[in-house]
Amino acid sequence: MHNKAYFSVKNHTMQHKTVIITGANSGIGKATAIALAKKGAHIVMVCRNPEKGAAAQKEIIAASKSNKVAIHLCDFSSQQQIRQAAATLQECYPKIDVLLNNAGMIMHEKQLTEDGLEMTFAVDHLGYFLFTNLLLDTLRNTPNARIINVASEAHRMVSKIDWDNLQAEKKFSQWGSYGLAKLGNILFTYELAHQLNGTGITVNCLHPGVVSTNFGQTGGWLKHAMSLISWFLISPEKGAETSIYLASSPDVATITGKYFDKKKASKSSALSYDKAVAKKLWNISAKLTGLVVSDTAQTST
Repeated sequence: MHNKAYFSVKNHTMQHKTVIITGANSGIGKATAIALAKKGAHIVMVCRNPEKGAAAQKEIIAASKSNKVAIHLCDFSSQQQIRQAAATLQECYPKIDVLLNNAGMIMHEKQLTEDGLEMTFAVDHLGYFLFTNLLLDTLRNTPNARIINVASEAHRMVSKIDWDNLQAEKKFSQWGSYGLAKLGNILFTYELAHQLNGTGITVNCLHPGVVSTNFGQTGGWLKHAMSLISWFLISPEKGAETSIYLASSPDVATITGKYFDKKKASKSSALSYDKAVAKKLWNISAKLTGLVVSDTAQTST
């Protein structure tokens, strides 16, 4: 009886909380959505594909036994769509308790977005950057809001940033672009946490583990490599555990500016702590996304 009561309380710790999850239609995004919906959260799925999004919405509702699951469409390779989605979300939701930037991808060959930016860097880093900044006013107006960025241990592949090759102008590398974007997630997390210090908003990032999802299915040798190592990949449910923890646990209610692995604060690479690099990347990202930035706030042009 005691155990049942305990789990009942645990499962409703997110009641009346609005949680926005990008890339919620598959993998760890969907697993996170199911878990948080079970805890009573109002889940807002932000997905690119309407058919896959609708199918995942049905799965999440069935698995969580909660109908508080909404879909908003956005292709994170399009800054226009990111702006439209952010504006719509702010109209629909007067408060955002958790923003989980989870959407990500990796290209096996160089491809540019409609904005003329290298696809992996644009979606995996600039998408987080622009979307979060556009939602900051609502996050500021929500007590104890949390921002969570899904990064990766792949950030360690970048020991120095080539500022003249951010868009693969000189050379494209599948893992180089991905590692740069994931390093960008962490630098963004640390700088944003610094800027939001004292506001009550926490900003953290995480490594989900090496997860068995459809990630990397764009083709090339990565798809083949992922199939070869599939036997030791963890499940999306296991990979979602740290995201779920950061979104819901009272243990991290006041912790900010940290990199988590297996639900514990961990050290990221030495480069990720370079404040000058973080500020330079922030300013470049602001220019690439059309944001006007001050030291303490960001507003869109």
